[in-house]
Amino acid sequence: MKRGKQMEFKDNIPIYLQIEQYLYRQIALGQLKAGEKIPSVRNLALELTVNVNTVQRALQQMNDQGILYTKRGEGNFVTEDTELLNQTKQSLIDNELEEFVQNMDKLGVKEESLVSTLQNYLKQRDEKDE
Repeated sequence: MKRGKQMEFKDNIPIYLQIEQYLYRQIALGQLKAGEKIPSVRNLALELTVNVNTVQRALQQMNDQGILYTKRGEGNFVTEDTELLNQTKQSLIDNELEEFVQNMDKLGVKEESLVSTLQNYLKQRDEKDE
């Protein structure tokens, strides 16, 4: 797994759930591929600076959901079930969109103007990049 910046945890969400989301994101971005062995529990705990038991709980949840599977003595691996991986990625996209819509609503942007607001933003961004 590529080392990025230190993970910052939110106080209002259990850490094990945030670790799951982190790993889901790594999978969705292709940084952890189907069939690939993920880092050991100990290595993840060190990398994320969390308790080993917290990482183990996150991995157990992901095993229960079928996103990961365990090979005795070898470790945890990303599922090769591409349909499940696609569903997981879509779920992440949906969560991001929901958060975006909620934030826009808080800023007073109404649902009916979301698309045009986003289109205007993308157009301006593209013009800046040229």
